[in-house]
Parts: sequence; structure tokens; C-alpha cells
Amino acid sequence: MNYPIIALIILLALAFVVLLAWKNQKDRKKMEEEMNRSEIRPEKHDEHKSNA
Repeated sequence: MNYPIIALIILLALAFVVLLAWKNQKDRKKMEEEMNRSEIRPEKHDEHKSNA
């Protein structure tokens, strides 16, 4: 039968899923660091504008 080919395809699919999960964790950590950095140093607003 074609069991070796099926096993190879399944292994490649699992490796792809693991790769995607790893990249997602890396991206999530990077996003959280950027969000924390922006909370520490918020953008300055123009204080001279009137509220009218």
C-alpha cells in the first residue's frame, strides 16, 4: 500500500502546524511587548488646543 507516503504527508502536516503555533507564540510575545512599551510611554497630546 501507500502507507509510507501517507505517513510522510501526516508528518509534514504536523510539522507545519507546530511551526505555525511557534510563530504565533513569537508574534504574540512581540505584540505584548509593544503594547506594554506604548503604555509606559504614551504619545504626547497637544496641550495648547482649546476644547471649543
